[in-house]
Amino acid sequence: MLAIRKAELRDVPGLFKMVRHYARQRVMLPRPLAELYENIREFTVAEDNGELLGCGALKFYSADLGEIRSLCVAPGVENRGLGRALSEQILDEAERYGLKTVFTLTVVPGFFGKLGFREVPHEHFPTKVWRDCLPCPKYSRCDEKAMLLELAQRAASAAESRLEPARVLA
Repeated sequence: MLAIRKAELRDVPGLFKMVRHYARQRVMLPRPLAELYENIREFTVAEDNGELLGCGALKFYSADLGEIRSLCVAPGVENRGLGRALSEQILDEAERYGLKTVFTLTVVPGFFGKLGFREVPHEHFPTKVWRDCLPCPKYSRCDEKAMLLELAQRAASAAESRLEPARVLA
């Protein structure tokens, strides 16, 4: 049975394997094993009968701003809605913490666009650029798009969809 839950230390080897797979394809930045252990509390995972199927992390930059990072699903389980389910869970977590804005840097902006994110310049996130982008080997040739979601807009969209009248099919 599929479960979306906060990651535990026992998940780190599986997280490392998944992230390394996508880092080798150059669609995700590598994360050293020690960094995953240090930041395990940031991660949410998708699991089915003990098998790790996906992960994503929520990193805080301020009381108002967070980032979705290291979002991926295991090879072979793409297009099953796991990325969306993980993203929604992480966005719910961001709302519980009272964040106002969540961003991501991604090579798949269309996925995040479907979640309500919009593209913005990297310069919107100077702390991110200073902390993570400057030392990145891809800095001078970055192919990632910066995407932003205002959580108030997400809440308003969710409220609107609950209020829409049922459609009658003829």
